[in-house]
Amino acid sequence: MLKEYENRFLSSEVPAVPADKARFHVIPVPYEATVSYAGGTARGPEAILEASDQLELYDGTSFPGEGGIFTQHPVDCSGRPEEVMENVRRAVLAALDAGAMPVVLGGEHSLTYGEMVALKERFGTFGVVQFDAHADLRDSYEGSRWSHASVMRRAVADLELPLVQLGNRIFCSEEMAARKKHGVVAWDAPLLCRRGIPEKILPDGFPENIFITFDVDGLDPSILPETGTPVPGGLGWYQALDLAEKAVAGRNLLGFDVVELAPREGHIVSDFAAASLTYALMGIAERSRRK
Repeated sequence: MLKEYENRFLSSEVPAVPADKARFHVIPVPYEATVSYAGGTARGPEAILEASDQLELYDGTSFPGEGGIFTQHPVDCSGRPEEVMENVRRAVLAALDAGAMPVVLGGEHSLTYGEMVALKERFGTFGVVQFDAHADLRDSYEGSRWSHASVMRRAVADLELPLVQLGNRIFCSEEMAARKKHGVVAWDAPLLCRRGIPEKILPDGFPENIFITFDVDGLDPSILPETGTPVPGGLGWYQALDLAEKAVAGRNLLGFDVVELAPREGHIVSDFAAASLTYALMGIAERSRRK
């Protein structure tokens, strides 16, 4: 039987429920091993949980917390990358076994691999929708294939998952080649910000089951500056949520994560924005399911 973590997501508004009665399982993963610029992502999950108590139950459209939110104990991130990914995999499977949607809070982006392994084990092939300033398609970075800069390469090359990228705006030549080789569909930030959101963002034949991975640096730094590698020219708040709504419409969302918050003492704007984003994505997931 899963025991709930004492620092619950939105505990100020949502009463505690048993693990098997919750619509969402929040899974903190304080992992930080390969960050390549500013550090601090290990503190991201706890900052999001703390900030979540300042949210309201109504997200502006609906009440996603009414279905119940259970917060698992933080995943053990003390071992080698392979061990951490296995721990993430087990936590996600525990959420699925309880009948809940896994909502993972990072931590650096590399942890998403463990989630994807669990979801593929349970559901087979699914589509990945990535919000990010970066493509994360390097085969390895600074000597590691487990780098945060390589997590989407693991998705398309190792797990053979279809990928749509949203809001990217900084790349290396290897990543551009990987996009072409693996058939990655991309709606980069310059296009989205200058021309608006296209009518259809997922290609024909994209799987009905999808997973959203949201690196917070996909948003413009004016919205969320505390992240490891902030890049100007990012997505606006409502623009990002509209993209998520459009991606989920008519499909089955298996789960999502919010990663790469790097909180700074005395700077709460980004913490609250990341908590708000997490709850907004819960709302999108819940409304899509009801439709």
